[in-house]
Amino acid sequence: MANKDAAFGFKPVRHLSGGEIRTEEYKIASGYAENIFTGSIVHALAAGGIEAAAPADVQNVGTFAGCFYDDPTTSKPTYSAIWPTGTAADAVAYVYADPQIVFEAQHDGTGTSAMNFSGFDFVGVGGSTITGQSSSELDTSSSGTSGNFKQVGISKDPDNSDEATANANAYVVFNAAEHVYNLTTAI
Repeated sequence: MANKDAAFGFKPVRHLSGGEIRTEEYKIASGYAENIFTGSIVHALAAGGIEAAAPADVQNVGTFAGCFYDDPTTSKPTYSAIWPTGTAADAVAYVYADPQIVFEAQHDGTGTSAMNFSGFDFVGVGGSTITGQSSSELDTSSSGTSGNFKQVGISKDPDNSDEATANANAYVVFNAAEHVYNLTTAI
């Protein structure tokens, strides 16, 4: 059976040490003009906030898990699975920032266990404004010795029918040289 081509971003599934998976709080600048979806990669800013990351970024801080802000139209406190582009509000973003978290993500090509411990960039920064879910996935063609993530296994999810077919799901961790908590230089 073929795997479903339905990228879902980067979903936290466990911690390498067996610890609890938690989010950290970061600021999103009022008016930031790009959607950020649940499961999207975010990178750190020098002032302590976050923005949506691009595949070439090396100051990644984690994956977006929603945000809280006062809705500028209704003035009501609002939790959202998406940061809506251009929202004029001070927001608190929830981010899975621990570099020891293992994420599940879909390959955009054929991912296999032979790729374990290879590096991969991610591709896609979009998502659904209805569900709030990211459409980011692993860029299978970028497999090599560097990249945003390191594959540590193929997903055990029963819906992940075969590792040797397109769109297999894999377990990944941030590559040390790509995560802001592991960098030795300032932002």
